[in-house]
Amino acid sequence: MAGIYPEPIPKRDDIDDLMKSLDTIPLFMQDMPEEDNVAMEALQSLVHDGTPDEIAQNFKDQGNNYFKGKRYREALGFYSQGIDSTPTDPILLEALFCNRAACNLELKNYGLTLKDCSKALTVNPKSSKAYYRSASALVALERLEEALDCCNRCLTFDKDNAGVKTLRERATKLKEAKDKREREKEERLQREREEKLRLRKAFNDRGLVVLANKAGPAENPYEAHFDPEDPSGQTMIFPVMFLYPQHATSDMISHFVEDTPFSSHIEAMFPPQAPAPAWDTNGEYVAGKLVVYAMTYRKRLLKTGKKMTLKDVFQAGREKPGDPVDGLELKDGVLTFVVLPKGDAEKKWIEEFKKSRDSN
Repeated sequence: MAGIYPEPIPKRDDIDDLMKSLDTIPLFMQDMPEEDNVAMEALQSLVHDGTPDEIAQNFKDQGNNYFKGKRYREALGFYSQGIDSTPTDPILLEALFCNRAACNLELKNYGLTLKDCSKALTVNPKSSKAYYRSASALVALERLEEALDCCNRCLTFDKDNAGVKTLRERATKLKEAKDKREREKEERLQREREEKLRLRKAFNDRGLVVLANKAGPAENPYEAHFDPEDPSGQTMIFPVMFLYPQHATSDMISHFVEDTPFSSHIEAMFPPQAPAPAWDTNGEYVAGKLVVYAMTYRKRLLKTGKKMTLKDVFQAGREKPGDPVDGLELKDGVLTFVVLPKGDAEKKWIEEFKKSRDSN
């Protein structure tokens, strides 16, 4: 009955002693011994015993065992030692290069894969494995034309190679998809270039002075663009900033159609019967009691009438014949206007503006 009971678990000291004893046996050593070890020296001499071809074959066999176990780095080391043994058999040397290439392919060392395949092809220009592994590495690198060239070269002498045929089909599909993406990208870039040229001409036709922020582009989610609802494709929509200098605040009108009167926006933003904005503590900002000013590139002030549109202000902002270039500023893609209550606040701001302008 004693045999049915489990054996006692070995003590920790017994396990440590067992591991130490195993470490003295060459097959189980984790590190090379510092002192002379007769068994180790004998084992090493066996590895390097024989002709260069026999030594290389031995390393190849060991590499194959590690490769089957998916220990690609160790396998690569054995194949390298086999190559370093300078075998004279071309078939063996080709196999060592191809096998090391397979390790590098698994390790995603694609450049080294291509080098080993090149060396294999130097030994045997009709090495199907070298062409296959070269093509596989080139596919991984998205060098698809070169991958197809490798496949086609291989199939000229190994026309029934199923693996190469499958890889060629895959590379062909990938290349078609890549070519399609590149065509679509180029078409998109061409459309963007054409749209930029069209916008530049439209800004020039409107006498706008386009300025970029010296500190870099501002975070503006809105851009000037053509009105998609205009069949003629000529009307433009601009982002417009209304500044309220008395209160150091502003509003953004993201879509200001250029043929819309300013009064339409003012009446929608400051209707007489609606509560005043929180910042307008005196209740001064009411439609009908406000005035809008535009400032040109050369610091001219333009007072906009309530029936004026953006188009009208663009025309008013142009320089006179013979004068230096002038016009409304389109800074970081935004047009800016100042909105003030009529009367004392308006006069005070104009005086301050002119004083600042004349001092510069």
